[in-house]
Amino acid sequence: MLKVFLAILFLPAVFTCFADEFYPKQSYVDLPDPIASPYAISGGSICEHLGPSPKSLNYYLDNNMMSAQVFGSFYESLIEMNPQNLEYDRALAEKWSISDDKMSFTFWLDRNARWSDGKPVTAEDVVWTYEAIVNPANMTGPHKLSLERLHIPEIVDEGKAVRFRAKELHWRNLAAAGGFSIMPKHVFANEDFNKINFSFPVVSGPYSLKEMQEGQYLLLERRQDWWRRHWPSQKGIHNFDYIRYRFFEDRENAFEAFKKGEIDVFPVYTASQWYKLEEKLSAVRNNWIVKQAIYNHKPIGFQGFAMNMRRPPFDDLLVRRAMACLMDRNTLNQTMMYGQYFLHRSYYEDLYDDNNPCPNELVEFDRNQAAELLAQAGWKINPQNGWLEKNGRQFSFNFLSRESSTEKFLLPFQEALKSLGIQMNIQNKDWSAWAKDMDAFNFDMTWAAWGAGLFKDPESLWSSKEANRKGSSNICGFADSQVDRLIEEQKGIFDVAQRHQTVRQIDRLIFEQHPYVLLWNLNYTRILYWNKFGVPPTVIGKYSGESSAYWWYEEDAEAELKEAMREKEALPQPPAEVYYDQIMKK
Repeated sequence: MLKVFLAILFLPAVFTCFADEFYPKQSYVDLPDPIASPYAISGGSICEHLGPSPKSLNYYLDNNMMSAQVFGSFYESLIEMNPQNLEYDRALAEKWSISDDKMSFTFWLDRNARWSDGKPVTAEDVVWTYEAIVNPANMTGPHKLSLERLHIPEIVDEGKAVRFRAKELHWRNLAAAGGFSIMPKHVFANEDFNKINFSFPVVSGPYSLKEMQEGQYLLLERRQDWWRRHWPSQKGIHNFDYIRYRFFEDRENAFEAFKKGEIDVFPVYTASQWYKLEEKLSAVRNNWIVKQAIYNHKPIGFQGFAMNMRRPPFDDLLVRRAMACLMDRNTLNQTMMYGQYFLHRSYYEDLYDDNNPCPNELVEFDRNQAAELLAQAGWKINPQNGWLEKNGRQFSFNFLSRESSTEKFLLPFQEALKSLGIQMNIQNKDWSAWAKDMDAFNFDMTWAAWGAGLFKDPESLWSSKEANRKGSSNICGFADSQVDRLIEEQKGIFDVAQRHQTVRQIDRLIFEQHPYVLLWNLNYTRILYWNKFGVPPTVIGKYSGESSAYWWYEEDAEAELKEAMREKEALPQPPAEVYYDQIMKK
């Protein structure tokens, strides 16, 4: 249904040391990842649907899930999060220190860290990447936010280390300083950063760019000489020799390609594709295609119709509230989505439970209430043409869409609006054109979905400082002084439970302003894949979504699949539902 945005939220651990140099807990004994299978072998290939053809593979220039996935295969950060215990671990840095006042962060580069051309990764690369991101001339949008809290890093200890000094106290400063991907200065220093889009000849990560055909596919090649290849923590991960990403502007076309075997794995975002698949596809009935619902600890984001609050008519709270009342979410959920979704009442759904119930009231479909709100806002029906008007202006706006498959949800909304005299024009654009309009805030309303981190940082999405920064994540132009005050307050709170309590207050204030017409979501991952791969018992990681990072090519499985298809026989059925906690307790 949607290509999900990635909200850049590092997952910070609680600081345990603030003075002397220290190593992460696993630095002296690098331990295997418990999810990675000891039976995983390297080789073979996998083909996945990445999304529409991107405007850039440079994640700093194109802040979305597609570019993040690819860019993360090319480039590494100084430190990274352990996928099991959420503590920081080594990456390009072999050790680091935090000052007593939590304002200074020093990272010592691993002497073995190498670029793919054999040159060492240096502190100069770190400084150059930082300066490129914060450079006002570069369209690095939301990536500027966290790094601007830091002074320009300095090279120390005879060039072996780099030190960041924070401008303000913030619980995310360690993640900001150590968590951004480092690019090679000697390759890109003389180039226009805004034009570094599809050529990455030198990388440090597990994969390199083999080939790209614009609008068709992207091919990544596994690096045999990756400098971390021999680490125990990397065994059984990044197993495929080649990863091919196919581009499709429309997910329906991608799904058709998957059913033909042209794509190997397909995450499902729409209930109509998921339910009754056994009736529709013999490949699913015969277990040639594996259909699994996976329950793990993946954080829950939100999705909705974002309204541009910078300009009429959505600069009026009464109008935005009316829009929320005109989306019949419950009927759509029951008639189109088999009642399998929960309806959003929050921007931070996973901060609420039985101990912390959500105070926000569920917005119900109510045409009469919407009409009353619009009347209070000064909109009146013109009896000559039947349209709502105010000060001589007709209530008409454009809905900026990027997928034709969303129209079945937009048309009922359009009809509800029309019944009250509001004209909504659906404007379809491809991904690249849509993204450019979003960067420039050139829209009235659009469908946007956001991922989430385990530890919430509301600044990039909701700070008024981000409301008019081109390319920022605050696409609605949301600005509220109380929210700004609480955002500043939570920066200095290092206790996660206490900080999340503040974020709940922020959530309440945001909800009252209705910047989005909130929609619906799931608390599990739906995935389809051809039954020819080796996968770990959990299929995916503890906190991840639809990732094949732990999978591997299995020659015998592919041969069995081909034979079963030739003989029209069923394969053994894998578990239809996978529960991470149950598996890891065994």
